[in-house]
Amino acid sequence: MSQISISELYENKKEKLKLTWIAGHDKGKKILSADRISQSNQGMIGHLNFIHPNWIQVLSSNEVDYINQLDSQNLNKKLDLLTQSNLACIIIADDANAPDSIFKMADATETPLLGSPFPSVEVIWLLRSHLGRVLAPSCCLHGVLLDVLGMGVMITGESGVGKSELALELISRGHGLVADDVVELRRIAPETLEGRCPPILRDYLEVRGLGMLNIRTIFGETAVRRHKNMKLIVHLQNTTNTEAYQLERLPISNLNETIMNVDIPKVIIPVAAGRNLAVLVEAAVRNYVLQLRGIDGTKDFIERHEQEMTNIPDEDNKL
Repeated sequence: MSQISISELYENKKEKLKLTWIAGHDKGKKILSADRISQSNQGMIGHLNFIHPNWIQVLSSNEVDYINQLDSQNLNKKLDLLTQSNLACIIIADDANAPDSIFKMADATETPLLGSPFPSVEVIWLLRSHLGRVLAPSCCLHGVLLDVLGMGVMITGESGVGKSELALELISRGHGLVADDVVELRRIAPETLEGRCPPILRDYLEVRGLGMLNIRTIFGETAVRRHKNMKLIVHLQNTTNTEAYQLERLPISNLNETIMNVDIPKVIIPVAAGRNLAVLVEAAVRNYVLQLRGIDGTKDFIERHEQEMTNIPDEDNKL
């Protein structure tokens, strides 16, 4: 389950936003969970809002002035609304001074109260982007994720079909390794899956007979990538000669594989002796790029063939 504590968030962005912990030390109790956030009607982060409260409430100098101007009765009502919501953290931006009422409430409820000299809009922008990645839906898949011609390509197939050997050949041709064997995927946007490598496997590629190869050491810094958005799946299918001939030669409709409700284009390449799989993968990527631009070679050929068929003269009309 994707989650992060306010203490972890503070440590991660302390230098970037020059955060200071003002009050409300929760000892790591306050946790932002992807499941809880998705099930609630609250926003993740935003300016101070009592009608639709956020999990992280950000106060600029304007919000601080508003709170300081409230009379005690209205102030207590507003603070009650905050404490009754799923409030995880309060951030005072613009280098403003935290109101005494907010300071006391944070200590009383053990709600972290942080301060930053940065403008509130920038604080929200940076933290929303960071939390969007950390709390994104995630899963792990078996395969090899590569950067081929600038495109994130996931190579899948049965164990022993030759995924790692193909990846090694592609790396030797100038492409980059993201992850081998275990690929961590996060849905960072409605139609975007970002792939990463688990820290313990980073930079390594296992090849049968050679063991674990450190790709960064062998091929250099440019041969590895920290992350890449997955755009194409290449599935290696270990088939017999009979099965290979049964595969559709001219597929009219494109294949897709759905991962976390995101449709990823998929290409199936039969594995057989003498086939240059690295060249085929590069060709598949180039063909996919052309399809994104509206150029589909298969459809163009079928249309040309149908056009030729309609232009064949009728032999009965000649007589």
